[in-house]
Amino acid sequence: MTHRISTALTALILLSGLLVTAPDQVAAQAPAAQAPAAQTQALTYDLALKALDAAEAEARRNKWNVTIVVTDAAGIPVHLRRLDGASPRSYDIAMRKAATVVTSRLATSAYGAQLKEGKVKEVPNGITFAGGVPVMRGGEFIGAVATSGVQAIQDEQVSQAGANAIQ
Repeated sequence: MTHRISTALTALILLSGLLVTAPDQVAAQAPAAQAPAAQTQALTYDLALKALDAAEAEARRNKWNVTIVVTDAAGIPVHLRRLDGASPRSYDIAMRKAATVVTSRLATSAYGAQLKEGKVKEVPNGITFAGGVPVMRGGEFIGAVATSGVQAIQDEQVSQAGANAIQ
């Protein structure tokens, strides 16, 4: 019986200590209210699909067998399509083009030119030839479209068609 009384008293003492905590100490323990986040554009699933469809249409119009990737602003693929006949290697190159765009916020062709001129820092494993383009919406960078499988300038033509579809 003494053990139960002792346990009950200990619990009561602990609870009473919580109840008499000074209000400023309680406030200090509460998380601070966060300022509302700035409104940012996002590359949604549907917007990425619209870009991918437009890019694919451009590739098919020209009979180019390519791999096309659409990423969000963090470089995470939202959609990827490898057309029949596209080289397996085109996947890796398209992904690297997209990563270069996300890191530099430049088209890969512009990144390559600026890197050569010493205007930008090198992106690890970056691609310095055409084929990856930024997706801008409302003046804000929201993602990348990158293509690989044909000549670099043709890859960029496909990617630009995709990016233009959601601007």
